[in-house]
Amino acid sequence: MRVLRISHSAVVGAWRERERAMVRAGSAVVTLTAHRWEEAGAPVGLEPEPGEEVVGAGTLGSHPALFAYDPRPLWHLLGQDWDVIDLHEEPFALATAEILLLRGLRGQKAPYALYSAQNIRKIYPVPFRWMERWALRHASAVHVCNDEAGRICADKGFPGAPRTIPLGVDLEHFTTDDPPIKRLGPIVGSGVPTGSSGAGRRGVVGYAGRLAAHKGVVVLLDAVATDARLTLRLAGAGPLEAELRQRVDNLGIADRVEFLGALDQAALPGFYRSLDVLAVPSLTTPSWVEQFGRVAVEAMACGVPVVASDSGALPDVVGGAGLLVPPGDVRALAAALRSVVSDQALSDRLRAEGLSRARSCAWDRVAEQYLDLYGTMRRRSLPEADGGRPVEVVLVAYGSPALVRRALEPVRSLPVTVVDNSSLPEIAALCEELGCRYIDPHRNGGFAAGVNIGLAARTDPGSDVLLLNPDAEVDVESIRRLQSALHADPDLASVAPTQVDGEGRPSRVGWPFPSPAATWLEAVGLASLLPRTQYVIGSVLLLRAEALAQVGGLDERFFLYAEETDWAYRAHLLGWRHALVQQVSAVHLGAATSSDTAKRDAHFHASQERYMRKHYGAIGWHLARAGEVLGAAVRSVLLPGERGRAARRRAAVFARGPVHVEASFGQAA
Repeated sequence: MRVLRISHSAVVGAWRERERAMVRAGSAVVTLTAHRWEEAGAPVGLEPEPGEEVVGAGTLGSHPALFAYDPRPLWHLLGQDWDVIDLHEEPFALATAEILLLRGLRGQKAPYALYSAQNIRKIYPVPFRWMERWALRHASAVHVCNDEAGRICADKGFPGAPRTIPLGVDLEHFTTDDPPIKRLGPIVGSGVPTGSSGAGRRGVVGYAGRLAAHKGVVVLLDAVATDARLTLRLAGAGPLEAELRQRVDNLGIADRVEFLGALDQAALPGFYRSLDVLAVPSLTTPSWVEQFGRVAVEAMACGVPVVASDSGALPDVVGGAGLLVPPGDVRALAAALRSVVSDQALSDRLRAEGLSRARSCAWDRVAEQYLDLYGTMRRRSLPEADGGRPVEVVLVAYGSPALVRRALEPVRSLPVTVVDNSSLPEIAALCEELGCRYIDPHRNGGFAAGVNIGLAARTDPGSDVLLLNPDAEVDVESIRRLQSALHADPDLASVAPTQVDGEGRPSRVGWPFPSPAATWLEAVGLASLLPRTQYVIGSVLLLRAEALAQVGGLDERFFLYAEETDWAYRAHLLGWRHALVQQVSAVHLGAATSSDTAKRDAHFHASQERYMRKHYGAIGWHLARAGEVLGAAVRSVLLPGERGRAARRRAAVFARGPVHVEASFGQAA
């Protein structure tokens, strides 16, 4: 695999270990980075290692979101053949827009991935929010260093499943083996902690990072000042340094605080090993929260316990391998630091758990995750259905045990998971009888939530998945034929059979994607101009494992209806297609699990509104809504009897607002 990675922060040689690990794994990786950049308050120049394929580029500007690269090396690299391009820049950044513009002008077709660490939901000014949405909408993958950043990218337009990949740590550099930097010595007349700090010296607390207000260093100084048994080593530089030195003098703790200045990567392991505990006291501000906290993982790799703020990404990074305290709480921070330096058993436990957590962030393991992510961006040559690819069935039930039995009996020889949103003992007993796995989520979270539970419970994450409605019937031979059709085309994400109802009448399975334009074409009687089949409905729907890996599960905001439409459209944006398999047929009774037509219609129309708002914004929704009202009003006049009355009801629902109407029913189906 040939990978082009573009990252201004890769100017730090230690942080290019990700790329070196990918090369060791057999990929060809070229990195473009800045000739020079400021990291952790100090300027860093590019120093490639022998044999390392890294290209330096000049930069205009110094803000991570407001700089541009010299376009000449970009133009040259984008003219080469690549399997994947990874833009390790934020989606809203000026550099990202520059790179994507040059990519388009160069005619470069390789799929691209984006990176984000932004875990605050910000609305950027025009044109940055337009640039951000376009970049996310056309990306083939997004990788993030914290879960909240992934949720934000998905909400802002990325159609797939963002992948959380930790920032790596070099376990050959950050180790417990080498001797530490000299500790602060004991101070005569001080209180002496017991346990891990040892007799004759104080507990040594450390901080590594930028000396800035949002990093909480003032809180840390105040915490250390409350206990004469604590000393503090500060490694870093920044705009707050003069104020911090003055505060140290005012607190009368100058004999217990040491300013070391900014340390380079070579000096950090020894610094960490000189500590009894590392503090990461980051604050939550309206414009910033901690996005990862790399120093916490580095310290853990050196066998140093960590105390961190319960803020931003730190709980995910530290987890059970450290102590968490409320951000800005001086007393809680002081108590946690005191506990670690005085309680040998606690210190030993945190040290062991920290080492385990650090191993999960080793560069080789991080590189494996990146290469797996890149694999989801490329269409793979899959064998045509040869019996080697497993198929699992997921059925979401809500009552109607008799229908569930009819659906399950023909497929019981396959691995089947039933997610019972109705929590009925009769369905549990039925699953036990038929040998199907039964999951009771203890709530009715809707069809999408039920499907996601079933997807997460797959016995083989690499299996294709058949979504089967309780009111549908299909046999194993038909499923195998569907799988053959699915695997015959590497671009297919899903396939469905033709369908007949209980009377043998055919029903429509393939549909065009909803859009404001499609709504107006239907309203003025020109629906015949729309594509016949862009996606297939989900009553009997076979999903490809690779598409599930890239697109992710169903959007649980769709309580009922349009879940598969949304999933199919997201897959479409990522380059997948969907097909109707004419040679295979299934039975679908349709709405057989619901007897309340008004409530069912409310859910259906509300899902249409959610879909339009999600993919076309508020303006797109209101355009579609106007088309729906106009079309229904015209039909209410032209159509006789019940059809005309149904059109009038539809017009009223869209005039009032479908989500508002749904709320009057409540969400229980």
